[in-house]
Amino acid sequence: VSADGFFDDALGWFGYEGEPLPSAWDKGKKLVELVRQQRSLLILDGLEPLQYPPGEMQGQLKDQGMQALLKDLARANPGLCVISTRMAVAELEGTAANSSPKILLENLSPQAGAQLLRTLGVQGSDNELTAASSDFGGHALALNLLGSYLATVHEGEIRKRDLIPHLSDDLEKGGHARRVMASYEKWLHGKPELDILYLMGLFDRPAAAGALAALRAEPAIAGLTDAVQNLSDAQWRFAVKHLRDLRLLSATENNDKNSLDCHPLVREHFGEQLQRTNPDGWRAAHSRLYDYYKSLPEKHLPDTLEEMEPLFAAVAHGCLAGRHQQALDDVFWPRIYRGGEKYSIHKLGAFGADLAALSNFFEPPWRQPAAGLGNMWKAGVLNWAGYGLRALGRLREADEAMQACMEMYVEKDDAKEVAIAAGNLSELMLTLGRVAQAVDYGRQSVDYADRSGDDNWIYASRTTYADALHQSGALDEAEKQFRDAETMQQQRQPDYRYLYSLRGFLFCDLLLSRGHAREVLQRYEKLVEWRLPSDSLLDFALEELSAGRAHLLLALEKHPELDILHPERSRGMAHASTALSVTQLSHAETHMQ
Repeated sequence: VSADGFFDDALGWFGYEGEPLPSAWDKGKKLVELVRQQRSLLILDGLEPLQYPPGEMQGQLKDQGMQALLKDLARANPGLCVISTRMAVAELEGTAANSSPKILLENLSPQAGAQLLRTLGVQGSDNELTAASSDFGGHALALNLLGSYLATVHEGEIRKRDLIPHLSDDLEKGGHARRVMASYEKWLHGKPELDILYLMGLFDRPAAAGALAALRAEPAIAGLTDAVQNLSDAQWRFAVKHLRDLRLLSATENNDKNSLDCHPLVREHFGEQLQRTNPDGWRAAHSRLYDYYKSLPEKHLPDTLEEMEPLFAAVAHGCLAGRHQQALDDVFWPRIYRGGEKYSIHKLGAFGADLAALSNFFEPPWRQPAAGLGNMWKAGVLNWAGYGLRALGRLREADEAMQACMEMYVEKDDAKEVAIAAGNLSELMLTLGRVAQAVDYGRQSVDYADRSGDDNWIYASRTTYADALHQSGALDEAEKQFRDAETMQQQRQPDYRYLYSLRGFLFCDLLLSRGHAREVLQRYEKLVEWRLPSDSLLDFALEELSAGRAHLLLALEKHPELDILHPERSRGMAHASTALSVTQLSHAETHMQ
């Protein structure tokens, strides 16, 4: 459910050797640049975990890096990009790629299914094999499993297929394949092969040899590893080979012959069965995997996304074991986030992997934190999730998490945190175009900040409120709020009489909308004078952007014949301003370098 690992591997494979890129979008853009340098065949197999499920946003990509990659490749690509997915990619509609060939991989025809069964050793007439293929919907995995099952258990006799139970599972969720797996479950009962399949249900990826060894270690997990704990290497390999012959395990991979993998439907089926029939064993196994993965990194504080991957796995298994609070206290907060540093997102830009890990602390995402978390942390995970969802452009989901977060702080009567949460929601509402709600949340942010007595948020909340007022058209009230905030800042920081950073940029945006270009340039001169090498590139860029827009307005005053300020031409002004802004941002970046 995260593309971070893919981008890190792909960027390295295509030759990128620079510093870690700060965001998923930057990773996607850089990968496009590298892919275009040669005629490349890029295959994105199984894209649907990165797409929204059926519903309002069906088929849209959740990951901004993948959005950047596919949109740019759709515009220009000297090679070929092949995507396999169960849903159309919404971002490609209306692009040149939308007219590219689309191949609908339907289930096998009755005749093709019959031929597959015969190649697997199933015996019977053509009509009987065709009927069996139709009975299982032509589902390729189901027919593979059926053929192997009949050949192994019933000497290939097609008439024995009526012994396979009919289940009520949704066919779209693999109901046909589950019918065969249920029969295998009965046939393998009491054998080590069945326990191996249950072990596979604990993973969402190939099961590494080390993880399997940890599960098989003493003491045995009751009802799960009793039959496999004391197997010799030869017996283990025999059981694994048997499962591969039955097509329940995938063929060995050349890069890791000791790891095991299987079809996602196989993993899902046996995992659900283990959780249903042996919940204690399910939790004990995940608990053991949590302990294994959290101890796996050589460094207590991994520096790269690859080094940190075991910690993300530890969080997932710890939460599945019901150890939510331990996973948060011992792994996520101190080792992935490194406390308030939030290393995984601020240093590695791993928003997708970070959000995937956070999802484990919810039931379900993104409104209800897991019951296993302490109350003081529930609002925290909601806040982090809202931040990550917003950063990835998943704004509707961010709205859900951030509103739940604010409600929780209101219940706790934590005025400062309510002020912060309301301010974040005000900014989000503006992004969603809900201006009236943005104003309302901005007003609440001011009210709660005043109640909190926190000097910093008392004036910071006013700039958020002022920006919402500006966007609503209440310019006089917006300017009053900005100037009140500036006065409060001056009292705390006498050396800085102007709002700076993002707050200063928002005030300049209002001043420019009122035609006060010279005041903006006056502020710009002082902000440049106050610059420190430690200041962020963002601050420099925002200052240059304000100055560029101010110069544009002054130039337009000297050339009124352009008539670009007429309300009906406002869109043209925005385009001109954007063009100049790009130049100013480039200048800011060059200055930093």
